Amino acid sequence: MTELRWNPEICAACETVDCLEKCQYVRYSPEQARGERDRLIRGEETAILTDCVTCYACEEYCPHHNHPFYLIVERQEELGIHPVPKPIEKSQVLMMGPKGRIVPEAVRAPVINLCYFPMMKGAIRGRLLGDASVIVGSDIFCNLMFLHFARNSTIRERLPLMMRNIMTHYLTPGGVDELVCYHDECYGTYTSWAPAFGIDVPFRPVHLFDFLNRRLEAHAGEIKPLGLKAAYQRPCSNRLCPETDAWVDAIFEKIGVERTEREFDHGNALCCGGVMEAQQRFDLAESNRERNIADMKASGATVAAFNCPFCFFTLAEKAAQAGLMPVMMSDLCHMALGD
Repeated sequence: MTELRWNPEICAACETVDCLEKCQYVRYSPEQARGERDRLIRGEETAILTDCVTCYACEEYCPHHNHPFYLIVERQEELGIHPVPKPIEKSQVLMMGPKGRIVPEAVRAPVINLCYFPMMKGAIRGRLLGDASVIVGSDIFCNLMFLHFARNSTIRERLPLMMRNIMTHYLTPGGVDELVCYHDECYGTYTSWAPAFGIDVPFRPVHLFDFLNRRLEAHAGEIKPLGLKAAYQRPCSNRLCPETDAWVDAIFEKIGVERTEREFDHGNALCCGGVMEAQQRFDLAESNRERNIADMKASGATVAAFNCPFCFFTLAEKAAQAGLMPVMMSDLCHMALGD
């Protein structure tokens, strides 16, 4: 079993305790935060293990890259703490598991991994993405969503199989050595979670935004600026790869979209609330959504832009009701090219 590459001495010496003090969902004093930190280090049951809404943000807040969120999930599982009710957890683990029904398919570069979202196949089209091969399904699913369920063990168990399936049935026969990740969750799995647990990744992961930027550059002369103002919904899993947030700005600049200034963006982004509902924290989920949408509207945006399909499914209706057009980032790029 792989172990988390976490250094307790770094945590013990940390003066800021940013991982807990910056959290938007708990309100600990500096003294309380240090107490929580110390109990986590010792492996004791403590308040943050039940207070945590599993938004991933403390992974980004840690100035030492010492994996505080992964540690919280480890401790939750060790102590039998279930952020999501056990019947829901059990059903999701069973439903989202590998089915052993993978069908080998000839692919050629670029290869885009849609993970567990076959409904997004329509986004892979046009001049921008139409030449890409697409892979999708439970047998290549990164399983990182089980961080929300305190199930690091499930990710450990399944991820090596998922990567073998990707290589054996797709990339190796196609002579392809890189994989474009449509979802931040997959990219974060391969660039953050896997290295943190000492798991080698046999291909080069490419973030969708990096890929879109390169494709937009290649079609620069065909772009018709959209002249829109957009509020961007940054997903939880983007906290594992915060460097990619700058690519949102680069995409918007290329397609003539203004990213509006608002309170709940960048490092201060709010969770979409969908996971909070799964945790049965219905009041928190609703207030989170209301604050988020109100902030988008107040910023002067006319578009609510998404990259995470789950965020889209959770917030799209409320965004539309507020007069904001919900749209995926890839579709904004298609619109700029007239596709």
